[in-house]
Amino acid sequence: MRDFGLPPLVEPMRTGGLADSVHDRAERDPGFTQLARRGGPDGDEWVPVTAAAFRDEVTALAKGLLAEGVRFGDRVAVMARTRYEWTLFNYALWTVGAQVVPVYPTSSAEQVRWILSDARVVAIVVEDEDHAMTVGAVCDAVPSLRHIWQLDTDCVRLLSERGRDVPDDLVDGHRRGVTPGSVAAIAYTSGTTGRSKGCVITHANLAAECDILFAGWSELLAEPGEQPSILAFLPLSHIYGLMVQVFCVRCGVTLGHQPDITPAALLPALASFRPTFVFAVPYVFEKIFRRARQVAVEAGKEDLFDRAVDVAVRYAEAVERRNLGEGPGPGPGLRASHAIFDRLVYRKLRGVLGGRVRYAVSGGSTLRRELGLIFAGAGITVYDGYGLTETTAAVTGQPLGRVRHGTVGRPLPGHAVHIARDGEIWVRGDVVFAGYLDDPEATAAVLRDGWFATGDVGHLDDEGYLVITGRKKDTIVTSGGKSVAPQVLEERVRAHPLVSQCLVVGDNRPYVAALITLDPEALEQWSRLHGKDPSDPRGALRDEELRAEVQRAVSMANHAVSRAESIRAFRILPAEFSMADGLVTPSLKIRRAAITKMYEAEIEALYTS
Repeated sequence: MRDFGLPPLVEPMRTGGLADSVHDRAERDPGFTQLARRGGPDGDEWVPVTAAAFRDEVTALAKGLLAEGVRFGDRVAVMARTRYEWTLFNYALWTVGAQVVPVYPTSSAEQVRWILSDARVVAIVVEDEDHAMTVGAVCDAVPSLRHIWQLDTDCVRLLSERGRDVPDDLVDGHRRGVTPGSVAAIAYTSGTTGRSKGCVITHANLAAECDILFAGWSELLAEPGEQPSILAFLPLSHIYGLMVQVFCVRCGVTLGHQPDITPAALLPALASFRPTFVFAVPYVFEKIFRRARQVAVEAGKEDLFDRAVDVAVRYAEAVERRNLGEGPGPGPGLRASHAIFDRLVYRKLRGVLGGRVRYAVSGGSTLRRELGLIFAGAGITVYDGYGLTETTAAVTGQPLGRVRHGTVGRPLPGHAVHIARDGEIWVRGDVVFAGYLDDPEATAAVLRDGWFATGDVGHLDDEGYLVITGRKKDTIVTSGGKSVAPQVLEERVRAHPLVSQCLVVGDNRPYVAALITLDPEALEQWSRLHGKDPSDPRGALRDEELRAEVQRAVSMANHAVSRAESIRAFRILPAEFSMADGLVTPSLKIRRAAITKMYEAEIEALYTS
């Protein structure tokens, strides 16, 4: 199958802009809990923010922006972690008809300079002094920049006070001037293959994304009679996180913010907030599963945990076949085993997410089929989807009640997928962006007769489910002429509990090799269990027993490919790839070009030793 599409489920946005939802809900239900903020003496309580209170804060800040000279169509950047003020500024800017330019808080000075100058921003909101210094170092190269506002110096209060004398009519006039076709955001791509490009995202793009998801999947958000709530922890500077924010405000879901995505900070936040639904990336689900297994190993219950995982996978596979009309479902024996492990293991795994989550969404990259089955068998069905910055987040998703794990679902209602002759995935629909900012040549290269050429490759199965196999530009061609899709190997190597990341190399080389990083917590636990010194992780990397364990992961991955495509050599690196060193994107995808450049000597050694 080369083409598959579905009829529309919702009407496109006809009038107004995204900020209207803030004012409309405050009028209809002023006491509705729209957001929850951290409060209390230790910051461990969640304080409700009503729809009326949020509207008033947004309006006050919008007045301050007008008083400071921000006008309709101006571009204002926000460079901060995921926090309440990000959302507040977002809607205040949309209220006055300004355009938001998200900037990752981990961006380098050069990246900040490029985005601010390319978008010609007039002001930027930063989180702290470090961010302010980064902007200060490049502001001479951005002549349009007039203001730097810092969240940690109480800029929200100061701006709100500055706008006290601005009349309400002026704010309302700006808001009413926004149309669905107005630009909501200039969202820059992650730049995995070069300089980032500014994607022009309209109010209609974001509204379509959120309205389609709510209309088709809203029953997954919470149990009947329960108020849906979502903890936003993905970067709001990424289109996925930005969409989650708009989804909550637009669709009546209580929104909380968590700035730190490390397991040590995220897991307690999930436990205290107790969301009813989760939007995440595969990294989060992998970390949750690995942490659960580590706890079981430390308690001497490794065998019990692994048996529970096996039952979860088999149970979820049986349910999957039944839901797809391909089987009768779990048999009596499997149901009995599943019930036992639900009390012993699965309930604890669900507890990591706060205990109320039964459904979740994964995006950013494909969730491994086995991991999806594990979570489904444990009582949390993960709906995997696919999208890019240019598609305003998801353009495909798993159909309601018909999840096919290992795929990214089917096109969203009203959208279509086409597989080009070279395997490239093309998509079209209301979520597709308006083009790249001031770059007609780049826009023309990807927008073709209404279709957006994604640069990803994959195929459609007989039911219209999309399977992603990689990026066109990532395909490795060995010196022997063999084409290798690296993602297949990388995903299978990462399935091992010790492995954190894997980068497959081999372009114009005689064979395929890999750079591998290890999970620090898993390595520490492995070292203790094997009588090694857990305080010397670099020393552990030279351990032959550890190398043999990683070799098993590589050998298992090689079973999925031919001999010519298999990994013949690998190098274990002393540290994980991170955003801080520019080796992964904020959505936690690896930056291949940056990694191969940084580890050029290690890669060369794989072919000369």
